[in-house]
Amino acid sequence: MSVQEQIKRFTAPDIRARKGGDPIVSLTSYHAHTARLVDRYCDVILVGDSLGMVMHGLETTVPVTLDMMILQGLAVMRGSSRALVVVDMPFGSYEASKEQAFMNAARVMKETGCGAIKMEGGRRLAETVRFLTERGVPVMGHIGLTPQSINTIGSFRAQGREEKDWEPIEDDARAVAEAGAFSLVVEAVAEPLARRITEQVAIPTIGIGASAACDGQILVLEDMLGLTPRVPRFVKRYGDLGPGIEAAVAGYANDVRARAFPGNEHVYSMKKK
Repeated sequence: MSVQEQIKRFTAPDIRARKGGDPIVSLTSYHAHTARLVDRYCDVILVGDSLGMVMHGLETTVPVTLDMMILQGLAVMRGSSRALVVVDMPFGSYEASKEQAFMNAARVMKETGCGAIKMEGGRRLAETVRFLTERGVPVMGHIGLTPQSINTIGSFRAQGREEKDWEPIEDDARAVAEAGAFSLVVEAVAEPLARRITEQVAIPTIGIGASAACDGQILVLEDMLGLTPRVPRFVKRYGDLGPGIEAAVAGYANDVRARAFPGNEHVYSMKKK
């Protein structure tokens, strides 16, 4: 990548500076072609470990590997030129120690060229966030509903629905922000709590199912396009591409079976000559 291309991209400090300013637009992407489509509209493209569910049909994000994240992160970097690309650290790649986290995060950044990584967790990860940021790895935090913890929390349910449950989540947000994260994903928390967190931390909050009270929003691209069969209730579908794709495939299959696939006549005539 040339120096000019690097300068064109949003950086972690650019996103950090958006606190309280223009809303941050973010979507997930896992492919070069979708990255190319969303790049001009997004400030941040997240290569989420949700690719395990969206691309591979897994029930959770837990089985996703570091190699899977690197492969798709590299594809998204190829397809984009403007947005800050953030790559998720998958389950098991950063929890054992801050040294493990740094080695794996450094590998992700070296092999993909991305501008930052994201890790799930609050207070327990504060030391790791500080360790990484002090060594040149920009970190996006992630609190509230943390899908990698599905086996301990039991379900993809909203967090902090009652005020008595707010304090630990607020503590998580402050700990990650004070440790040096440049932004914070807040997932599936009630609007009053999302607003409090956004007011309390000095870094931008990016909500997913956490109301418009955050400094920005993120959605899984396939969810908003109608390409996944099950989506969270908070997701607004901006397209319904699933039925259109199915209809196109059915039309193609019917043409092939009827030996009426467009273009065959031209190829046949060329061969006869």
